[in-house]
Amino acid sequence: MNFGQAIEALKEGKKVARKGWNGKGMYVQLHKGTDFEHAIIEPFFVIKNVKNSFNTWVPSISDLLAEDWEVVQ
Repeated sequence: MNFGQAIEALKEGKKVARKGWNGKGMYVQLHKGTDFEHAIIEPFFVIKNVKNSFNTWVPSISDLLAEDWEVVQ
């Protein structure tokens, strides 16, 4: 699927990944945001990396134009 379809899946609470990623078990999910220090944190993307930890994520141009996105468990 393309990135637009991946975003729709993310909004539904699903996890997505690129078939072309080399790291096993990597995926992106949408964090819906939360309250923090009396302010609201807006929604953001989180990526599970190969170290089994999480970081914020910003898609690259390659990610935005890719057609190899898939929903993962």
